[in-house]
Amino acid sequence: MTAYSPRSLFLFLLHRACVFTHFPTSPSRFCYRSIGKAARGYHTAQASRWSRDALAMQQSDIFVGSIDQGTTSTRFLIFNREGEPVASHQMEFPQIYPKSGWHEHNPLDLVSSVETCVEQAVKQFESTGFSRVDIKAVGITNQRETTVVWDYETGEPLCNAIVWTDTRSQAIVNELKEKPGASRLQQVCGLPLSTYSSSSKLLWMLANVPRVKDAYERGTLAFGTIDTWLVYCLNGGRQANVFVSDPTNASRTMFMNLETLEYDNSLLDFFDIRGRVHLPKIVPSSDTKAYGVISDGVLAGVPIMGCLGDQSSALVGQKGFSPGMAKNTYGTGCFLLYNVGEKPVISKHGLLATVAYHFDGKPVYALEGSIAVGGSGVKFLQNNLEFFKESKEINDLALTVEDNGGCVFVTAFSGLFAPYWIDDAKGTIFGITQYTKKGHIARATLEATCFQTKAILDAMEKDSGHALSELAVDGGMSNSDLAMQTQADLISIPVYRPKMRETTALGAAIAAGLAVGLWRNFAELRDINRSGGTVFEPRIGRQQSAESFALWEKAVNMSRGWVGNKVPPAVPETKKDAPAAVQHSENTQMVPAKVNSSILPAKRPLVSISSDLDDADEDYLYLELRRVEILQRLKKLTKLKVTLLST
Repeated sequence: MTAYSPRSLFLFLLHRACVFTHFPTSPSRFCYRSIGKAARGYHTAQASRWSRDALAMQQSDIFVGSIDQGTTSTRFLIFNREGEPVASHQMEFPQIYPKSGWHEHNPLDLVSSVETCVEQAVKQFESTGFSRVDIKAVGITNQRETTVVWDYETGEPLCNAIVWTDTRSQAIVNELKEKPGASRLQQVCGLPLSTYSSSSKLLWMLANVPRVKDAYERGTLAFGTIDTWLVYCLNGGRQANVFVSDPTNASRTMFMNLETLEYDNSLLDFFDIRGRVHLPKIVPSSDTKAYGVISDGVLAGVPIMGCLGDQSSALVGQKGFSPGMAKNTYGTGCFLLYNVGEKPVISKHGLLATVAYHFDGKPVYALEGSIAVGGSGVKFLQNNLEFFKESKEINDLALTVEDNGGCVFVTAFSGLFAPYWIDDAKGTIFGITQYTKKGHIARATLEATCFQTKAILDAMEKDSGHALSELAVDGGMSNSDLAMQTQADLISIPVYRPKMRETTALGAAIAAGLAVGLWRNFAELRDINRSGGTVFEPRIGRQQSAESFALWEKAVNMSRGWVGNKVPPAVPETKKDAPAAVQHSENTQMVPAKVNSSILPAKRPLVSISSDLDDADEDYLYLELRRVEILQRLKKLTKLKVTLLST
């Protein structure tokens, strides 16, 4: 007797019954042929259920691929309908640091790494019994802001890509801030002027790279972020000339209007590139045709159907589809996105407004807080200071001590991003004593990211008017139980970490999967990757958390002014028991300052003499210091006298 699978038997019975002219993909496509009038009502009632069952059977045979092109490595993952990765491959590529503060990638290295990862992952996929023909679509997620330029006629890159962490354009940013209209930019594009966005990187290239300037003058300069470059190359380059970008990436350039999702002439005029640079067409994040098809390799002919910037992709992968949902990705940097719905919210507290995703013909927006140094801080301890051989060892090293030993590490290697936006800060460690050990610095490094996350969450609460009830997390650093428990303690709400943490890649797979029909709506995604997660509950009180955060804020204020010749502003003198003001960009947040385990007002010197003593001799210096000492003692005696008189 021949054995039939349930699916084969079901198809056989349908065929014999002559119910449908073709197998349906939705209830609206049913076509009755030769069934009796009396039975027609029964079949009408059963049609939707049959359609759903049949579609589920079809969908179980469909897989989607996800290209995850990050700052330090590239991955390709293949997902099934349950959102599970069934095959993957990852590889690192060269990082280029020509000067302090400079960070570059070779654009051809990025393409080559993608091609290698696709080939190896598909080989692994087929070794487990699957076929490459079952991969019906590919999605792309990528590092944002990183800027690539190439010749529009030849497709040849004109120089290395400038990475999002690069700060070489600071002088250009300073000049732009003085231009008329600079203060209005953020209202249109959602971003403040900084070295972070793509605009200043492009202007630096125009000013300093002869080949870029020459292409600009000839009208052949093509600009794109990494999504645009990868789509262009995977489609075969100049031959197909698929030159597009999605709104989550375009919103990071400062060239796109957040409301219209189109390039804004006022923005292009401000940066003086209107009509003189080829810009990619902005298309939805999930689309069946806009991104073309892969032209070569093991997946030749497979369409690219989704594209999301990495942080938006992680929000989608965490299924943050409702306003008020948020995620934090602990990668090379650290990025917190908060869904605000279908209208952009321009922050008043140092955050960025961005596009979360663009599905079904309408955009959804988010508030974003970005931290420049997350996992790269761990890499700093590993590679520069040689604290350990593998990144994961930081957890064990940090657990060799009970706390940070009084150390606070402001990891401002590229300045500080949201909500501070301090361009002239540099990495500084405060509180080092003879007691300080490697474990204390390891803890302080993990805590730096957690402190900055709390600062961003506080700002988001002020902008949105709503407090977050839970924070979803992903990324490499989220693997550290110590870091996630520290995060929960500092923000005083639960932290949820899913079992499968490839949420950035999953987001791109969802974008492609929605277009190809693997999933039809958000409801079908509800239960994906929800089982087996870990919840970290706060273990300390809010008062203790506030005291720790106050010490961090004090350290942030003291880290200013290390770039250039500017002297950081002195902390203003405050009355006894009054909170010390710590500057947040254009805002001032009042927090207590912790000194020697007690809450005290931060004080400034009675006389500022540092700027006058560069050429002073020793006698003059001695007299000045004695004068300061006497003035301080007189002030203490005055306070004591007032206290005695009041009693």
